[in-house]
Amino acid sequence: MIVDTLFRRTRNAGAPASDPVLTMADPTGWGVNLVGGTPSPDSALKLSAVFRAVDGISGSVAKLPLYLMDGATRERVTDHPVLPLLTIRPNELMTAATFKKMLETERLLTGNGYAYIVRDPVTLEPVELIPLQNELVNPWLDSAGALWYMVRMPRTGRVYKLPPADVLHFKGFSRDGIEGISVLRYAAEVILTGRQAQQYEMNYYAKGTQVPGVLSTDTDLSKENRDAIRDEWERIHSGADNAFRVAVLDLGTKYQPIGITNKDSQFIESKGVTVEDISRFFAMPLYKLNAGKQSYSSNEQNAIEYVNDTLMPVLTQYEQEYTYKLLFESERRQNLRIRVNQNAELRGDLAARANWYKVMREIGPYSVNDVCALEDLPDVPGGDTRNASLNYIPLERFDELSVARNKGGEKT
Repeated sequence: MIVDTLFRRTRNAGAPASDPVLTMADPTGWGVNLVGGTPSPDSALKLSAVFRAVDGISGSVAKLPLYLMDGATRERVTDHPVLPLLTIRPNELMTAATFKKMLETERLLTGNGYAYIVRDPVTLEPVELIPLQNELVNPWLDSAGALWYMVRMPRTGRVYKLPPADVLHFKGFSRDGIEGISVLRYAAEVILTGRQAQQYEMNYYAKGTQVPGVLSTDTDLSKENRDAIRDEWERIHSGADNAFRVAVLDLGTKYQPIGITNKDSQFIESKGVTVEDISRFFAMPLYKLNAGKQSYSSNEQNAIEYVNDTLMPVLTQYEQEYTYKLLFESERRQNLRIRVNQNAELRGDLAARANWYKVMREIGPYSVNDVCALEDLPDVPGGDTRNASLNYIPLERFDELSVARNKGGEKT
């Protein structure tokens, strides 16, 4: 496993825990919460709507670029040693996108996404970021109320006691601010019902005949004969490979097909309800789950709401955690901040993006090279100049300039 591989060669892996007694709310000791029949992450992901929601949100977080900004001047800093970890490769085994997607997937499914910060033993600068599975980590408060992270190696069972400064921790919904709670816990009934419906559907098609019905005959059959006829019928006509085969009946046997039952009809309707509930739990628009009514105008608005209501709270947590734990206090005092470029999520709408750039160019905030930077294009000569329209004037000077313009018109 990646944790074992990277920890073995880490020189600053924290001190082994002398007293790994865990006193947090989790009674199982390692972040595994199965209260109330909560489905496991692997089981929940077998439900297509859950998989699409988790894959979609984690994919959005993974693809958004990060940058370092001077909060005082709002200029980007491009030569900081932490940037390659966040934009190129956090460790030797994965890309930055894979790392971010893994963290967000863990956060969504287990309530907590963890990563160990490997620091240079001399300068204490971050040199690697190692993701940690939720079941290997347990936040622990000591007798003095200080927070520690107990990390267990899966192969050796050795427990390390890490300070909060060396662990990136991204939480889901939390009631104590220390540990996140998985969406799966609150959505357990919906997900379990959906999985049962999925299993029912599998059995329905796996064991169903061409048209469900009843075999009948006027002959008085013994139990052995009835069982023999039923077994033979299922052998010939059950399963996908035998569907639609021509049935040959003898000895006065009749086949009476039965239409879809109310139970089956309600089952079909319940599948749509399950998808809608999962959409609410994950704050994922229905159209991104390939459900609901589809229209360009409504989907465009839903995409904006998805960024503002679903992604922005998550990305804000990422920005604050990265800034606080990957930058030194002296750098934070200089107003250095790690930011996520959320505009990249809306790049798909070419017309809206072009109009936005046009407006920002005309009122002055953007230069041509600012637009080129957002589009990953090289600068152009003279592109740093900012322009603004002369048609806009300060309100307090409106009367003065209006009179001056009218006088100029009289002279002509």
